[in-house]
Amino acid sequence: MRGIVCRSLRLELVAGLGIALAMPTLSVAATSAQGVATQTALTVSTSDHSGRTQATVAVTVNGVDGLPATGSVAISDQGRQLAGVALNADGQASTVLALPAGSHSLSAAYVGDTTHQSSVSNSTGVQALATSTPDFGITIAPVTVSLSPGESATIIASVTPENSSALTSPMFVTLSCSGLPDESTCTFTPESVEILPNATTALTSSMVLATQVASSTSTSSAAHPRSNTVAWALLLPGVLGLGGLAWGTRRSPWLNRLMLLALVGLVTVLGTTACNPRYYYLNHGPSGTSATPAGNYTVKVTAQSSNGVTATTHSTTLAFTVK
Repeated sequence: MRGIVCRSLRLELVAGLGIALAMPTLSVAATSAQGVATQTALTVSTSDHSGRTQATVAVTVNGVDGLPATGSVAISDQGRQLAGVALNADGQASTVLALPAGSHSLSAAYVGDTTHQSSVSNSTGVQALATSTPDFGITIAPVTVSLSPGESATIIASVTPENSSALTSPMFVTLSCSGLPDESTCTFTPESVEILPNATTALTSSMVLATQVASSTSTSSAAHPRSNTVAWALLLPGVLGLGGLAWGTRRSPWLNRLMLLALVGLVTVLGTTACNPRYYYLNHGPSGTSATPAGNYTVKVTAQSSNGVTATTHSTTLAFTVK
């Protein structure tokens, strides 16, 4: 009997040791499972736009399970980020970049999401044309931003002069943005920058991207319990008086004048009670506001300059995620 008990104890110890040895392996396996692996593909097509090379960049991100990924992609040129784009429901995105003269190597990096791992595409070489016309380029940093409603972020927009030695007068470049979701704003400080002749240094502007949190009405009618009582005290006599006059069988000139006077008095009373928008605002407060809706957005940042005859416009994109 004692031998059976000893053998049982040895078996339990061996089993316990096996479980203890297996636990680190299970822990490592759980830690390494960070989502579905992805594949990012990039294609580039170029065109000549007023003597400058434009590159149309198209990106597709799919999981190894064959399903499209969601989230944002950053486009880079030899490791330097140029633009960010948000993937659509098919896991695709595209943007147009104006490239300065010279050789470029474009690639796309998918940043990943809660169910997909990040991945990077192969690089694609592009040779941009040279031009002697005064021009500029626009870049932003960072190119991807993620915010919760009520938060804000600062993005640096850089305007880089090109062929500024050909300028005969300063060139003013105005910055703006479009494609924002509802209940969000973007502001630039400064809104425009000045490129001087022979300038080579990039000029910067701070772009503040702000979202909004939901809010309800600040003041309810319960805060002014006497307002309705006062309104009825003023309105009821006038209403009854007009009703009595309306039922009169005979209308003399003085009665018509009295009715007109009563009507003017009623309108005046209405203007000081709940029928007046200002009265409603003062007694009930402003209406509630909605939060910036969650989603993935591509915000277009545009830089434009005009000499009074022709306008030069270049843009880049920002991948904006609202959580």
